[in-house]
Amino acid sequence: MNSEPAWRTAGRRLLRHWSARCALVVIAFLVVAAVAGVFLHAKAAHQLDIVRLTNKPPSRAHWLGTDQYSRDLLARVLSGASVSLAVALLSVAFAMTVGTVYGLVAGYFGGRLDGFMMRLLDAFLSIPRVLLLIAVLALQSPVSLGGLILLIGATGWFGVSRLVRAETLRARHLDYVEAARALGTSDVRILWRHVLPNIVAPVIVTATLAIGNVIALEAGLSYLGIGAQEPQASWGSIFNEGVEFFAGNWWVAFFPGVAIVVTVLAFNVLGDALRDVLDPRQLPGADAPNLSAAAPTPSSRADDNT
Repeated sequence: MNSEPAWRTAGRRLLRHWSARCALVVIAFLVVAAVAGVFLHAKAAHQLDIVRLTNKPPSRAHWLGTDQYSRDLLARVLSGASVSLAVALLSVAFAMTVGTVYGLVAGYFGGRLDGFMMRLLDAFLSIPRVLLLIAVLALQSPVSLGGLILLIGATGWFGVSRLVRAETLRARHLDYVEAARALGTSDVRILWRHVLPNIVAPVIVTATLAIGNVIALEAGLSYLGIGAQEPQASWGSIFNEGVEFFAGNWWVAFFPGVAIVVTVLAFNVLGDALRDVLDPRQLPGADAPNLSAAAPTPSSRADDNT
């Protein structure tokens, strides 16, 4: 009998995917770049020589060239990596936390509370997320980086809450959950110790895919001029500045654009690999980790009439 911990078995299976290995290498490189970018915020905003170093193409002195304000583009892209990844990671963490709690409560207690919470969620889902963000950010512009993270996170938990609710409806009828309830275990402890571990797998997959989506969303908002503001440079804001002068200095828009595409692709590939690893229906019996609650794919949808 295989006594290896489930997380270690899942990690070993994940590393068998060549695509997951490539994605992890790219993400590790992005994390290093983001950490380096934290120390380059001042350099990214520094104008080197507005007369002689404006719109210089890539060279030995400036590997990615300079922009229309003579700022070093490499420093700006690295600085933008820290901003874009911070926005994505923190907003997704906030959204996953809120969505998981909401779905757990609705699915576990059921009844009229579940019906009310799902109807309220349907009302939230009826509002297009992008339009809501544009409206709020336009009214409150300029918005701080913390405010941007809060707004993106506050509008990103709806889908995961439906997924968590569907998994909780299934998990609450498992034998050991019924046994814990019969022994008088509190609802909070049951949710934390018995239900939550059974639904964490699809939440991890959803969060991984959401990171790439938020990076693209933040870039789109910055392109519209309502995302990260100077002196903070995100990939989207750098791209926005470069598009206006693309014919003369293509590199200003090209390099942050490539960074956005590569990052979104890496997180999407990793999310797909995690879905394959954590979905027990796709695991061979001999190697399947003991993820008794590993759940359906994030595309699953709950039946609101349950």
